[in-house]
Amino acid sequence: MFSVRIQEVPLPTTERDMDGLVAWFIESLSLVRKRGEATADSGRAGPVHRLLREFLFAQPTSSWDAQMLADELALTPASLNHHLSRLVESGIVGYTNEGKGWRRYYLRGGSLSNAIEFFTVQTQTIVKQRLALIGEHWGREAMRMALELPENDTPPLTLGVVESRPVREGEDMSELSQWMGDFGLLGERPGKEASADSISVQLFQLLLNRAAPLSLDEAAELIDGPKARLGRILERFRSSGAVERVPRIDRLNVALWTAMLAQHQRRGEDWMLKKGGFQRLLNSKQQSALLSKLKRGKLTIEDVASSVSGIDATEQMLLLNLLGGRLPMGHRMAGETPEEVSRRVAERLDRVLRRMRRVAELVEQLDA
Repeated sequence: MFSVRIQEVPLPTTERDMDGLVAWFIESLSLVRKRGEATADSGRAGPVHRLLREFLFAQPTSSWDAQMLADELALTPASLNHHLSRLVESGIVGYTNEGKGWRRYYLRGGSLSNAIEFFTVQTQTIVKQRLALIGEHWGREAMRMALELPENDTPPLTLGVVESRPVREGEDMSELSQWMGDFGLLGERPGKEASADSISVQLFQLLLNRAAPLSLDEAAELIDGPKARLGRILERFRSSGAVERVPRIDRLNVALWTAMLAQHQRRGEDWMLKKGGFQRLLNSKQQSALLSKLKRGKLTIEDVASSVSGIDATEQMLLLNLLGGRLPMGHRMAGETPEEVSRRVAERLDRVLRRMRRVAELVEQLDA
């Protein structure tokens, strides 16, 4: 069964270091689980690194039986089988049972570039097919805020790619929770999070059916779970490319109201006029209406919304900044339709796959 966990890793800093290129592939395909402190050799003496560096990448047209590899790498058959199974599942390595004796393992396609092409086709096909499930659970109405600001700190892509299979009977999971586990939305070791009613599944279902961005405070009110844990789950969703974090422009009036109350009480009317942006961004009528309500302690969110309704959202953001206010962030699906979410994920994945092709070319140039 095809199963791999892809991580977006920057291109190697040097194109002439074979060990660095091999390590890049190992990290990009999550072939080795990082445990404990870093070692002095940066993992280059590890069995997977040696298996790729000394055998599969060095002699792409050859094949090796498991017994010989175990002897060369000084591994027990069980340990070697674990590493080889992960390579086979990732689609980079194949094996044959022809003849008698042990299985013989080889690099698919007879070259690393060909192996990456096989990997690319399988990965793109599986991701496209499995992302169709989002449409079956989609209930989010299209909603565009007054000002749509893109993410400015997009996390590196971390995406699980596992081919579709039936949900096993007798297990406390649903088709959606299995899908989330396969895509990496439940973490490396899902455990109880793979159940059909886990916090992660509830949170993702909420995003699938919610138009406005979801703030962490709102998530904590709607789902019974600690805010810190909900925050970690939402950030894990972002790493898949299917969820984004954006400024809550729909909460701009509330943020302005909060900032005006705080600054009027702290610094007074004169500061708000000169340094708080009132004279710069508001006309005399708007200034008077807001300051009059502030003096009497009767300013409401509706008053703020009415006063700034004719001001462009960009200017309102500038006013909030001058007042020292902060706009909350919220999470939402990375698209107004299931098709747009799928396209966004596919674009992020394609960038990683292009890097793999480039590194494969560098490896082959060094071996030539």
